[in-house]
Amino acid sequence: MKTQAESKGTEISQLQTVVREKYGQAALRARSGESSASCCGSSGCCGTTTEAWDPITANLYDEGQTAGIPAKALLASLGCGNPTALAELHEGETVLDLGSGGGIDVLLSARRVGPTGKAYGLDMTDEMLELAEENRKKAGATNVTFLKGEIEHIPLPDASVDVIISNCVINLSGDKRQVLREAFRVLKPGGRFAVSDVVVRGHAPDAVRRNMELWVGCVAGALEEEDYRTMLADAGFEAIDIEVTRVYAAEDAAAFLEGSGLDAAQFSREIDGKFVSAFVRATKPSAPAQAGCCTGSDGLPCCVS
Repeated sequence: MKTQAESKGTEISQLQTVVREKYGQAALRARSGESSASCCGSSGCCGTTTEAWDPITANLYDEGQTAGIPAKALLASLGCGNPTALAELHEGETVLDLGSGGGIDVLLSARRVGPTGKAYGLDMTDEMLELAEENRKKAGATNVTFLKGEIEHIPLPDASVDVIISNCVINLSGDKRQVLREAFRVLKPGGRFAVSDVVVRGHAPDAVRRNMELWVGCVAGALEEEDYRTMLADAGFEAIDIEVTRVYAAEDAAAFLEGSGLDAAQFSREIDGKFVSAFVRATKPSAPAQAGCCTGSDGLPCCVS
C-alpha cells in the first residue's frame, strides 16, 4: 500500500505527463502555423481549444509589443495574461520565465533588460523548447537561454535572478508550494515575483477540480486567492498583491468547459465570475543589515565592531 507521500508523487507525475503531452501537441501545431486555439482538440492547453474565441488566451499582446517577434512564438502563446507588460523590468536585470513555452515572454523580456541583461526560459516539454530556440534564432536574441526542467526544481543557483515571471503555468503544477519555494530560492534579496495566473475567488465545484482536462486548461488547478497569498507568505515573500486583470463570466466559462465531459450549461452558471486572470506580485525581502552597522548622514554605511 502506498504512503500518502508516494500517492501524491504519483499524482504529480501523472499530471506532468498529461501536461507535457498536451503542450507538446501545442508546439507542433504552432510550428505548422496553426494557432494555439486548436492546440489540443476540444479541451484547452490554457483555455478552450475550439475554433471559437478563447476568453483566456485572446488579446493579450498588442501589435506594438510583438513587432519583430516571430509569428510562431505568438501562435504558441497559451497564457492568461501579459506579465512582461506589468512587471517592472530594468536594463541589466536577469529574468526567469517559468514555463516559457514558445518563448514569447522571454523574448519580450530580453528586449526590456537589454544587452547587459539576461532572460532565461524554463520548460519541461522538448517540443516547446525546440520551438523556443527556433524563435530565439529568428529574433536574433543573444541574451536569451532556454533551459529544460520542471518549475518545481529550477536548474539555477540560489539568489541568481532579479525577476521571476510566468504566464498561466503555476496553476498547472501539482505542487505549488514547492514552485513558490523554488522561486524564492533563486531570487536575489529584493527580487520580484511577477506572474500572470488564473485564480479562484470563492468555491469551485468539486467536479471541476477533479477534471484533468480542465487542469491542463489552467482552470481546475487554479489556487483560491487567499491560498495563493498564504503560500507566498509561507515561502518567505512579502508585499504580496493580487490584481485581477480579467473576470470570466458564465458565457466565458461555457467556452472553456467545452470538451471537458461536464455539463457546460450547468457548470458555467455555478462558476460564473469565480475564475479570474490575475497579476500576482510579491517580493523577496532584502538582505538584513549586518550587526553593528548603521547609515551615516552621508548615506554611506558606518559599521562598528
